[in-house]
Amino acid sequence: MSKFKKKKGGDLPAISTASLPDIVFMLLFFFMVATVMRQNTLKIENRLPRADQTEKLAKRNLLMYIYAGKPSSAYKDMGTVARLQLNDKFASVNEIAAFIAAERDSKREEEKPFLTTVLSVDKETNMGLVSDIKQELRKVNALKINYKTAPGNPIDR
Repeated sequence: MSKFKKKKGGDLPAISTASLPDIVFMLLFFFMVATVMRQNTLKIENRLPRADQTEKLAKRNLLMYIYAGKPSSAYKDMGTVARLQLNDKFASVNEIAAFIAAERDSKREEEKPFLTTVLSVDKETNMGLVSDIKQELRKVNALKINYKTAPGNPIDR
């Protein structure tokens, strides 16, 4: 007789599922933190003009976006003339001052000098609307302005 006996069945032990909820919640937490939500829903047509010498702006949290263009097909009841969009709503030019003030108030004091206004203007928009927007930005001392463009050759259509 031998002192040690071999096991007869070579069955694998059952996999423990005790840590499975922990793994699921870790994945859920990771995707909640890593996902970036869309900030604004465009209600206007925004075919950007092309430019060949463009730069990406570094800090996206210091940007204030003003959109201008004709209302998109879902908002044709708003007319066919170029409109202004601030955040998720149509606005008039005289609402820009309140928009800039609200954006400045939402930032920390040391970030306020670095705030930049980004004009995302459709290429078919009249320059009169852009000029009115720039006049309002001057009134509230928002003098850092960038124009959003699409990369490409400006001569090509």
